[in-house]
Amino acid sequence: MHHCFCRATLPSLLLVTGLLLPSRPAAVAQPAPAAQPSQVELIRGLLPTVVSINAFAVDKSPTNTTGVDAPAIAADKPKPLQGSGLIIDPSGVILTNNHTVAGGSDMQVTFSDGTHLPGRLLANASRIDLALVKVDPPRPLVAVRWGDSDAVQVGQRVFVVGNALGAGMSVTSGIVSALHRNIKDTPYDDLIQTDAAINHGNSGGPLFDRRGEVIGIATAILSPTTASAGLGFAIPANDARFAAERMLRDGQFRQGYIGIKTEQVTQDMAAALGMARPVGSIVAAVRLGEPAEAAGLREGDVVLRYDNEAVTDDRGLLRDIVRSSVGRAVPVTVLRDGHEMTVEVTPTAWPEPATTLSAATPKPAKLVPGDLGLSLSALTADLRARHGLQMQRGGVLVDAVAPGTDAFDRGVQEGDVILRVQAAEVGSPSEVQAAIDAARAAQKAFVMVMVLAKDEQLSGPHWVALRVGLSP
Repeated sequence: MHHCFCRATLPSLLLVTGLLLPSRPAAVAQPAPAAQPSQVELIRGLLPTVVSINAFAVDKSPTNTTGVDAPAIAADKPKPLQGSGLIIDPSGVILTNNHTVAGGSDMQVTFSDGTHLPGRLLANASRIDLALVKVDPPRPLVAVRWGDSDAVQVGQRVFVVGNALGAGMSVTSGIVSALHRNIKDTPYDDLIQTDAAINHGNSGGPLFDRRGEVIGIATAILSPTTASAGLGFAIPANDARFAAERMLRDGQFRQGYIGIKTEQVTQDMAAALGMARPVGSIVAAVRLGEPAEAAGLREGDVVLRYDNEAVTDDRGLLRDIVRSSVGRAVPVTVLRDGHEMTVEVTPTAWPEPATTLSAATPKPAKLVPGDLGLSLSALTADLRARHGLQMQRGGVLVDAVAPGTDAFDRGVQEGDVILRVQAAEVGSPSEVQAAIDAARAAQKAFVMVMVLAKDEQLSGPHWVALRVGLSP
């Protein structure tokens, strides 16, 4: 995955000539059909709403100034930053990607008519990769018209305008290839995918629909090279507009935060929890002293609705939390021990540093030994010190995991700590085994195990559904 950082020079081009074709009668040359005037006029009218942004960031690179064998000395080197932006207010407010301006200085904004104005960072939201830049124009600017990204359809025609590869303002066209893409660039990706060429330098530029309305902000590409391979991604316009309005209103984007770590409920988890189908998002951790704990949310709760909206997926819940107004109580409906209940949570502003989220559950294995292939030990003070565990709560240490077992394939490994099995906290290997046996006796196909991975002490524990019997 590549962000759309610009390059200062164009790549070399390969010119292929001398292609031999089978002999055929000469055809009368026909003039190329003219482009539809309406489309030409539309794009001509939109070009003044898009800008190029150039800045410099300090790049500390090792250099050697005293000889071949001398040690390298760190030197501050100016690194060019190039990107695009769209005018969202006639007074000179420009929306762009945060990564095009982060750490930059000497910012210059270039308009489609060649005018240059100095720019300054007004506000930014690093987690969602958006920023506002301000210029002071001598007269009101032409601002974009926002479209409704919720109404975007796969297959509809779109085009991208931006400073592609630093060559100047360019227009590319294509279709919407997919919706709701997660490229794991931010915790709550919900991106529009397009095959309209997006290259380094397009970052922060608009994705327009055929009405000339902005439906997305070009932000990243997936490519085996540094150039477009037809997989470009844009932040949906509704999300970008929401963030921009918050930044304009508050001077910053105060993202809602309630202090939980969640995971998508999978088919296996649903089977372990006795749910008819996988819905909602399960709580893997509740951080002490945060709004979720104050409201009474617990590990193992399945969040079904947030602020009276159904939770469609884990990233959707995160987006809903982020959009929450700080200080306003929000109803949260959860499934706990087979019963629905609603609590009120009052979000605070998201603290630093950003939290990380869990990955998807791997596929199950066939081998299911009685102990699930887990070799366990009670968590003593000596074992805590040996494994560098900073956690204060109890648990059971994983000494080894048998290869080929479900637990092994799902990522449980030596040095992990098991905190819960189903709803019960565990403090000894016998308690873990008893809970596994109970799940098997209840004819469950899976058992829920909360694991604190040895490399996840900062991000917190996660739930794993381990196979204990035959598939349901």
